[in-house]
Amino acid sequence: MSMPPNILILGIGNLLWADEGFGVRAVERLARRYRFGENVRLLDGGTQGIYLVEHVRWAEVLVVFDAIDYGLPPGTLKLVENDQVPRFMGAKKLSLHQTGFQEVLALADLMGDSPRHLLLVGVQPVELDDFGGSLRPEIKAMLDPAIAAALAYLARFVIDGSDRAKDGETDRDLPHRALEIADYEAGRPDPESACRIGDWRLLARRDALD
Repeated sequence: MSMPPNILILGIGNLLWADEGFGVRAVERLARRYRFGENVRLLDGGTQGIYLVEHVRWAEVLVVFDAIDYGLPPGTLKLVENDQVPRFMGAKKLSLHQTGFQEVLALADLMGDSPRHLLLVGVQPVELDDFGGSLRPEIKAMLDPAIAAALAYLARFVIDGSDRAKDGETDRDLPHRALEIADYEAGRPDPESACRIGDWRLLARRDALD
């Protein structure tokens, strides 16, 4: 019997910039709901860029969740596979982490350890310019469809996540509780209490000039 492939499920993005946190939130929700075998790793890649290369080299199958500028209507979910993934991750980059992840894929390939199968689960963001903001409702609504798409893809490799609630397992692969979206949203100041779209001093100066 052949060994099951090494599978990395990776969420990348920045939680502090509204919809840029989609990838991390998707992995967070997946980890809360499902558990997998020892050959599957779930990872909050944040904005680590090139530091993710060893994780990518380990993987034979790589699933990436991310906010992507596809040039589509906001909230659109789009799946991209294999050779097309690097092109979409850099064509219209939203932040520096996307350029960094292109380099990760290229470096893994150069070192002879590129994943054989690659899926990008991307969503077109609604809002990015909101420091400390959370996912917009349209993007939050795409978390479950994104997870369902990833699970359907993994089923090709006979990989099936089991329900944590039914199994009674609550610890392995889970992100720290402080990063949970509910706690994050409850603890952040509202836009009226704290400026979240830039430096309030510069904005006040601009308004005075107007």
